[in-house]
Amino acid sequence: MKISAAALLFDNDGTLVSSMESVYRCWTRWAEEYGITAEEFARVELHGRPAAEIIGDLLPAARIPEALARIEQLEVEDVAGGVIALPGTLALLAQLPPERWAVVTSATARLAEARLAEVGIHPKTLIAADDISRGKPDPEPFLLAARRLGVDPADCVVFEDAPAGLQSGRAAGMTTVALTTTHRADELAADVIVEDLSAVSAQATGDGVEITTAD
Repeated sequence: MKISAAALLFDNDGTLVSSMESVYRCWTRWAEEYGITAEEFARVELHGRPAAEIIGDLLPAARIPEALARIEQLEVEDVAGGVIALPGTLALLAQLPPERWAVVTSATARLAEARLAEVGIHPKTLIAADDISRGKPDPEPFLLAARRLGVDPADCVVFEDAPAGLQSGRAAGMTTVALTTTHRADELAADVIVEDLSAVSAQATGDGVEITTAD
């Protein structure tokens, strides 16, 4: 399948990179420090949501700022050796002009930049939890990315592995490509579903990017 776009918008963890082992290791330690039981922790969805929202499900509002700073510190300290580029990521990004793509993540800028730098990725445009007031599945993160890149949201393609992120992209009026890196295909609603970014190639055009996805 061929898709023409003005810009490509990538989720980070589970799409470009994998840091899931680090995520669960750090959040488990955090939960123990804050007296969160395993049962309470198991009821909360971690993937694809801003840390502030996760913490808000578990602790009183007054404790959120301190708890947020602690999980960020734990995760940043765990980046070295805890992040890998997923298949196809580096090859695909190398095909893209820097002004034609962005990373749109639920992590803070500090954490996202650390994880991306660990695998040699340095995006020109990064939308992080610090930049928004409403996280995925709200469309705000992807709409802000389109605005920063100066393109029409309808001309953007979103790459996501999480249902919340795909919902965000659809709500923003964008074409969605789902990766089955963290969820089964039957759990993902998208225009196109691929295994990972190794199934995607790209070619710069005069006014954007043409991407090709394998069947």
